[in-house]
Amino acid sequence: MLSRRHIRVKVMQVLYAFNGTESDDFGKDKRFLLSSIDNMYNLYLLNISLLIEVQKRAEDYITKSQNKHLATQEEKNPNRKFVNNEVLKMLAENEQLQAKFEEYNISNWELDGEYVDLIFKAILKSDLYKEYTETRTSSFKEDKAFVEDIFKEIIAPNEKLYDYLEDKKLTWLDDLPTVNTTVLKLLRKVKSDSSPFHFIPKLYKDLEDKDFAVNLFTKTLLNQNALLAEITKKTTNWDSERIAQIDMLLLKMGVCEIQNFPSIPTKVTINEYLEISKEYSTPKSRIFINGILDKLVKEYESEGKLNKIGRGLM
Repeated sequence: MLSRRHIRVKVMQVLYAFNGTESDDFGKDKRFLLSSIDNMYNLYLLNISLLIEVQKRAEDYITKSQNKHLATQEEKNPNRKFVNNEVLKMLAENEQLQAKFEEYNISNWELDGEYVDLIFKAILKSDLYKEYTETRTSSFKEDKAFVEDIFKEIIAPNEKLYDYLEDKKLTWLDDLPTVNTTVLKLLRKVKSDSSPFHFIPKLYKDLEDKDFAVNLFTKTLLNQNALLAEITKKTTNWDSERIAQIDMLLLKMGVCEIQNFPSIPTKVTINEYLEISKEYSTPKSRIFINGILDKLVKEYESEGKLNKIGRGLM
């Protein structure tokens, strides 16, 4: 689920919050980093549980409509297509997923059920729902397409839900695009005979990614003075205090990565930090960061200090 770029963003955020001096007593901050990354999984489970709760609302809605004193014929014999949606039922009946909800204490919608109602009402009013319920039966393929569409067009872009998530945890706003993309990918790939673990993705692709997060954080933090000295050599015409704080931090991380991660191509490193700067820093940051990192790479190459292994890593 986590990309290397998102790992870099998480490291940047924790280093920015740390904003301290070199120290070997950074256990608390390392735990905060891993906790911040782990919280991304909470957000994923929260999104999946919302789909399940919306399906429950549909069931409740039908039951209440049927029990009306003057229920219409349509209310007495409702279209149960949404309630019987095979993908939603697959999620609701997934025991492994329920265990994950318990493990991560995902119970938000019990206390904040108004957001479930908000999404459910938006679905009922949508053209997607009207088209879906024109018939009373459907295939797994149609059920899957409907869930994909309501997530993509109704749930993901909902502003009130966005505000709710921001209030719960500010860092979730950076995680949301990655989490939403993960949910959609899993919905698109699900099959009627998919494993129960299909909707339980790994947070890290492999252990190397987790090690990368910890090592990038610790090596940048422990070598701030040396990294600053390297950057200062290439910014003699700049007042260091006038360099944007995020730019300086991204430069330190970039230099650290170039120096200490031999399996990562220098082009990948530079491109990743340029992309991050576009989102988190100033419009001119991209050009500035690219210039400094490019100069340092050329210097390391000419002096034989560029420690890169494997093909295509220059």
